[in-house]
Amino acid sequence: MWRCRARSRGANAAMAESRRERRKVLVIEDERDIRELLRIALEAEGLQVLAAEDGELGLALVRRERPALVVLDLMLPGVGGFEICRRIRAEESMTRVPILILSARSGEPDKIVGRELGADDYGTKPFSPRELVARVRALLRRAWGDPGEAPSEIYRKGSIEIDFSAYEVRIDNQRVEFSLREFELLRFFVKHPNRVYERGQLLELVWGPDTFVEPRTVDVHVRRLRRRIERDDADPELIVTVRGVGYMFNERSLEAR
Repeated sequence: MWRCRARSRGANAAMAESRRERRKVLVIEDERDIRELLRIALEAEGLQVLAAEDGELGLALVRRERPALVVLDLMLPGVGGFEICRRIRAEESMTRVPILILSARSGEPDKIVGRELGADDYGTKPFSPRELVARVRALLRRAWGDPGEAPSEIYRKGSIEIDFSAYEVRIDNQRVEFSLREFELLRFFVKHPNRVYERGQLLELVWGPDTFVEPRTVDVHVRRLRRRIERDDADPELIVTVRGVGYMFNERSLEAR
């Protein structure tokens, strides 16, 4: 009986490890701001993100880490994107791995070449983080039968419990209603705690770059969030203002609740 359980644990561990491996996404992009934007957007969806700033490092990570998907820029220092795409497809163990080209080169010839070299999708810059995440998840699902969800969609800490799948928030075991945008902003904060974000960054990452709203929109939604989750919204402990910069979700304050 003990041996059977041991084998079962081993099989479960192997399956869990396989799921973790399949959730790896490699971003090969030389622009630091774009790499950071992609990292934040993809990690918010429960994906593990690896990053490379040039082609040589990108190829090394492909071979060492065996990512589930590659997001690839074309105009890279050293080895270019088309050559990286060709080399990835030349490796037998990587033929199943989706490649999403993300480039400022939007001409039809580039798209055709990318497809011929084995790219599964082609996105152009500037891009919507939401649209790109949707493309990544569709490619993961098509390749692996697994959208790469995080193991748990429940956040529990202190007096707050958030069910991300059901869009439900409970504070002190009492359900609290949020608008969709308020919920998305809260989700972003709790998934990126103890980091300061400027208003412009929050607009880009939560509202999306194609939504034309003023930075003060963030302030309005932060005030609404505070009324719902703070003990005293006039003296906030959770969503704190960093003067002259922006806002931060202070997760440490939940430990005292």
